[in-house]
Amino acid sequence: MRVVFMGTADFAVPTLERLASSRHELVCVYTQPPRPSGRGHKVGRTPVHDRALALGVEVRTPATLKDDAAAAALRSLKADVGLVAAYGLLLPPAVLAAPRLGCINVHGSLLPRWRGAAPVERAIEAGDPETGVELFQMERGLDTGPIYASDRVPIGPETTAPALRVELAERGAGLVDALLDNLEAGRAVATPQPETGATYAKKLDKGEFALDLTAPADLLERRVRAFYPQSWLNLDGERLRVLEAAVVDTSGVPGETLDDGLTIACGCGALRPTMVQPAGKRVMPAADFLRGRPVPVGHRLG
Repeated sequence: MRVVFMGTADFAVPTLERLASSRHELVCVYTQPPRPSGRGHKVGRTPVHDRALALGVEVRTPATLKDDAAAAALRSLKADVGLVAAYGLLLPPAVLAAPRLGCINVHGSLLPRWRGAAPVERAIEAGDPETGVELFQMERGLDTGPIYASDRVPIGPETTAPALRVELAERGAGLVDALLDNLEAGRAVATPQPETGATYAKKLDKGEFALDLTAPADLLERRVRAFYPQSWLNLDGERLRVLEAAVVDTSGVPGETLDDGLTIACGCGALRPTMVQPAGKRVMPAADFLRGRPVPVGHRLG
């Protein structure tokens, strides 16, 4: 079959590579345009753009797909199906209908749980015991279409969002060959999503990265893993990034240290950062940080 791929982020790269090595024809790749990023605001291509160029595939980078010309350009490719993964642009109805069999999304959750922009992070934050990746038929609703294939993945007590995202990306790519073969043979079957249990995985906001010490310690520990490596504490007006932390079964006034090992009282229980990064310095064990900058019992963070 003739396949158009739409993707932008690292999550999409394994699916692109699987398509390129399959017996189906990858006719074109759509990705978001190069944009400034980082401290130097250097204009750079997306991960999918770089990989597609290396594979020798035509790349298109429209800033929007909302105009009639975008749908017409896609229809001109005469694709049998569009495969979408972490693209980041809205696909209007005319675009969804442009390929003969429509568009199929590679999504990192077990739908209808965690529809939306940040399913991996929200699953960890919520304490879900498992998540997964699914291929579903795209329609006008947000991640509401029927499901062709899925693969379940457990979430362990040390699972971080970057590691989980990598595994889900690989698992999703692994589902692609069989689905394309089934679509070509006319034997693919899509199952409607359950009508109950839908949740929305809202986009991450930088304000969430500041650890609110009035919240329960177990929630904060999950946020450290979900937002890795962005979570931070305010220590005497400076940001102390927290990359790993443990929950401690003790209590006190939220925000105050309970020992000289940086155990901090929370709204329920206590949190002990174990791997930290002071502003402008390297990542280090909290014990090494404390040797250079002791934090006494009763010190207030916030």
